[in-house]
Amino acid sequence: MLKILFASARQGYQTSAYPKADPPLPDRFRGLPVIDRTHCTSGCRLCIDACPAAALSGGAVLDLGRCLFCGACERVCPSGTIKFSQDYRLSTGKREHLVMGNETLALAAALDKKSRSLFGRSLKLRQVSAGGCNACEADTNVLSTVGWDLGRFGIQFVASPRHADGLLITGPVSNNMLSALKKTYDAVAWPKLVIAVGACAVSGGLYRGLPDVNNGADQVLPVDLYVPGCPPHPLTILDGLLRLLGKI
Repeated sequence: MLKILFASARQGYQTSAYPKADPPLPDRFRGLPVIDRTHCTSGCRLCIDACPAAALSGGAVLDLGRCLFCGACERVCPSGTIKFSQDYRLSTGKREHLVMGNETLALAAALDKKSRSLFGRSLKLRQVSAGGCNACEADTNVLSTVGWDLGRFGIQFVASPRHADGLLITGPVSNNMLSALKKTYDAVAWPKLVIAVGACAVSGGLYRGLPDVNNGADQVLPVDLYVPGCPPHPLTILDGLLRLLGKI
C-alpha cells in the first residue's frame, strides 16, 4: 500500500486541465484549415488534383467532412491559399457547415434546454465501429484513460445500447454493418443522440462512392454531431461532446 501511495505522489496529477486550459499540441498537429482565396490563382487545380479524398473543389472550397488532414493541398499550393492551423475545434451540428470557403467554421451549438437537462449531467454512449479501420476507435478509447478522464464530465461508454443515451459511430457504414447499426440504434430508448466521428462516419471518407459502403452515418440515421478528422484528435472529439452538452 505504501508503495502505491509513493508512486501516486511521484506521478502527480495526470489528467488534462482541459477545458480550463488548452493542452499542448505537437508542432506537426494539423487542425482547422485556414483558407485565403484572395491569393488563389484562377484555373489552378494543383490542390484539387492532389487531394486523395476529393475534398476540394474549384475556388479552394474545402469539404472538411471529407478531408483526411494529410496536408497534400498545403504542400502543392504555390500561393499558400490553404494552410493548416493548430485549432482543434472542428465539430459542427450540421453537415453543410463543414463545407468551407473564406467563412469561419460554424462550431456545434448546444442542445436545447430540455435535452441538456436529460443528457447534460449523465451521457452514456454506445460506440459502434461500422467498418472503421480502428484509428478513430483508438482515439475515442483514449478519452476513457486517466489523461482525459471522460467520466469527470458525466460521459461514459457503455456495453449495451439499452443502457445508452445515444450512439457514437465510426467507419463508413459498410453493408456488412448496416443491419447491426440499425438494430443497435433501435435498441436505444428515445430520446437519443447520434454522433459521427471521423471522415468515414461523416462522409464515407476514402471509401465514399464504393458499392460496399453507405457513405457515412447520416445516410442511414439522423446525426446530431459531426466530428471530422482522419482520425480526429481526442481533444477534437471531447471538444465536440462538451459543446453539444453546453459545457463550453
